Amino acid sequence: MARTPSNMLPLGTKAPNFKLQDSVSGLQMSLDELKGVNATLIMFICNHCPFVKHVNPQLSQLAKDYISKGVNCVAISSNDIENYPQDRPELMRSNAIEQDFIFPYLFDQTQAVAKAYDAACTPDFYVFDKDLKLVYRGQLDDSRPGNDIDVTGSDIRAALDALLAQKPINELQKPSIGCNIKWK
Repeated sequence: MARTPSNMLPLGTKAPNFKLQDSVSGLQMSLDELKGVNATLIMFICNHCPFVKHVNPQLSQLAKDYISKGVNCVAISSNDIENYPQDRPELMRSNAIEQDFIFPYLFDQTQAVAKAYDAACTPDFYVFDKDLKLVYRGQLDDSRPGNDIDVTGSDIRAALDALLAQKPINELQKPSIGCNIKWK
């Protein structure tokens, strides 16, 4: 299992815009359409990565806990589907339904969106404020497959809670660790 860290995009970076197809609805969706009233959580994930599989239930719960607070979640898969066919859009759709994702699960076929966000691994997380400025990037929490730490989403939750309470977000942020994005 590869252990690739996040690249840690600079805080304050404006979220790069995109328009991608949702694997569940089949609709083209843009960041402008998907952004939250108070915050937007962008997650680079995929179907096959053991690090993502480890956190999927928490991703589903996180969205359910924060959507009523004006936080929208968006998942994006940017993996090369020719060499990793388990990440194809039709299987993304099945995975999203099975995991009870209430957020769009978009396919970045050209990998341009992953490159624009400087995404490196799955999972890779970015929290943007209401103006789409980056306030958090890094790990979900300290849990990894096999380390016996519960998956709580504590790092993302702390960032979202501080943002919603209009309090400073801790700038000491740990990179996410996961499988590298499967580049073409």
